[in-house]
Amino acid sequence: MELAYIPSPSRGVLYLGPVPLRGYAFCIIIGVFVAVWLGGRRWVARGGRVGTVADIAVWAVPFGLIGGRLYHVITDYQLYFSEGRDWVDAFKIWEGGLGIWGAIAFGALGAWIGCRRRGIPLPAYADAVAPGIAVAQAIGRWGNWFNQELYGRATDLPWAVEITSSADGRIPGTYHPTFLYESLWCIGVAVLVIWADRRFKLGHGRAFALYVAAYCAGRFWIEYLRVDDAHHILGLRLNNWTALLVLLLAVAYIVVSAKKRPGREAVVEPAAEASGDASGTGDASDAGTDPESESGSESGSDSAAGSGSGPDAASGAGTGEAGEAGEDAADGDRDGTAAEDGGAGSVGDGDAEGDDAGAKSGDGSGDDVTDGAGSAKKG
Repeated sequence: MELAYIPSPSRGVLYLGPVPLRGYAFCIIIGVFVAVWLGGRRWVARGGRVGTVADIAVWAVPFGLIGGRLYHVITDYQLYFSEGRDWVDAFKIWEGGLGIWGAIAFGALGAWIGCRRRGIPLPAYADAVAPGIAVAQAIGRWGNWFNQELYGRATDLPWAVEITSSADGRIPGTYHPTFLYESLWCIGVAVLVIWADRRFKLGHGRAFALYVAAYCAGRFWIEYLRVDDAHHILGLRLNNWTALLVLLLAVAYIVVSAKKRPGREAVVEPAAEASGDASGTGDASDAGTDPESESGSESGSDSAAGSGSGPDAASGAGTGEAGEAGEDAADGDRDGTAAEDGGAGSVGDGDAEGDDAGAKSGDGSGDDVTDGAGSAKKG
């Protein structure tokens, strides 16, 4: 007698008037949103633009759903095309039946199209979204709980799942909750990838390859517990062989990639990098031209007015050739003013005489010019 177990929902769909709300579909949709959110944060942290992951997901998600359904229908064709079956059911994706292998393969194709349209390297994008995909799988597996499907062998463990439906050959009882095992395993995979990416700075698709390898390792032993109908090859279920093959390919990719392309990409989204460079250049240009223009204008105004203001002449001297020209003009005006105030009777006596005359007249012009000349030398 079972003392504890995980109860299954009595039905996997609720109706809001004529609109069906299916638990399986909700799990898939929530998983997609979480994957895009987490992938977007990781992408921005790598230097990409906000919204890029979501834009590419518009391509990847539909392709992934189509690929997942195709894999399921092809590998379990007897469920839809054998005698007494209705082939139209192959399109009823809301009733369950998505193969992760086809979903990842076709999803990668859709992501490649989206990345190519934006000039983004696919491996960098895959690295960013890898943990999010694992979390999406963890959430999506609860859709199997709503549909009372893909459970394991019979057991009386306290965390066994209770199956109450007898449709499609099910036998009511308590079984290993393989959907729960895979959900928890996928959470662990996501944590592993995030940790390894931070610790080893994985790049060029290696974070994604680590996700694939870790998932396949878990899928192999979880698949071994399942009792639903499946094709067998040499005593193992088809998905066991698929998981083993993909695991080996992922590990090989990590090893070869690390040797050929160590480290990670410096730039993941060239458009974002170019935009940042253009913004920085514009700021620097603004910062460099405004003071010069102002200084030159002030120098020119002082020259025309003949005020002999020392600080203005110093500002013109610090800004380049235009400032030096303004300073010379200002010096001439000061000399003339100093001579006129001091009664020297000569305008072109030179800088030194202008300074002396200015000092004698008590208007401070000589000191100002000296300060301006010192500033020009320092500049």
